[in-house]
Amino acid sequence: MGEAACGLERERMKKKAILLAGGAGTRLHPLTKIVCKQLLPVYDKPMICYPLATLMLGGLREILVISTPKDLPMLRDFLGDGSHLGIRLEYAEQAEPKGIAQAFLIGADFIGNDGAALILGDNIFYGKLDFFREALAIERGACIFGYQVRDPERYGVVEFSPEGKVVSLEEKPIRPKSPYAVPGLYVYDEQVVENCRTLRPSARGELEITDLNLLYLRQGSLQVRLLSRGMAWLDTGTQTSLLEAANYIATIEHRQGLKVACLEEVALRMDFIEQHQMQRWIDRLPKSEYRSYLQLVCEEDPGSVHPEP
Repeated sequence: MGEAACGLERERMKKKAILLAGGAGTRLHPLTKIVCKQLLPVYDKPMICYPLATLMLGGLREILVISTPKDLPMLRDFLGDGSHLGIRLEYAEQAEPKGIAQAFLIGADFIGNDGAALILGDNIFYGKLDFFREALAIERGACIFGYQVRDPERYGVVEFSPEGKVVSLEEKPIRPKSPYAVPGLYVYDEQVVENCRTLRPSARGELEITDLNLLYLRQGSLQVRLLSRGMAWLDTGTQTSLLEAANYIATIEHRQGLKVACLEEVALRMDFIEQHQMQRWIDRLPKSEYRSYLQLVCEEDPGSVHPEP
């Protein structure tokens, strides 16, 4: 590993990760009357596998999963402590939906004096994640991302000047000032908890992530990086977007014969676990197409080159 790569790795190691899998899932009712939103299937695996895979592919191994008191036991039962993936998973409750930024206050002890990345449990990213790894290496300030969408009024929106500088951030504006939505993936320095403590609830009674980003913007320490057209960002907050995401994943997997966000494969290719550890895990699984795929991955030449899982 070269000197520059080692530097990126050291900076990533200074950051913890939060996977926010909260919310009531009301937009997906009655599906969420059966099971929590983040355990709904996106083609061949539960939704939460996709954001967790993104964090793992960023090199993050200490992850706090935050969810509702009702849903947390199901998520813990599915994911466990993460040891079979070579990561450490902890869990915390968000008793009420008081905003995305509240996650940093809930996870304050977990974060400690480190920086933190946060990903929303219904966001799916597919493509090269270099933009995320580079953001994790930022020592000061925050980094968020912009992605061009057809319906920016559904999201936080970032506006740029003609020179490309960030002018404003708005949460679900009626008249968006740009087509660039802010995806549910954020990277902050070690000041994030203290900055969150200065926020005041919005009119809807929540600590808004947009207000946190505006604070960093006013401090002159917010970076916004636009995702390329080759990067796919999908959110799964409605029945239609959930179906579209499932169809997208199915198309990619059928075409390539490779699975997207297969956590065990990610762990192996990231060197979080070794082949013998993966084999022990496979031996515990029921016979299925998923187990057969893992067996093929485990038996491959470790030096084989593959796109990111």
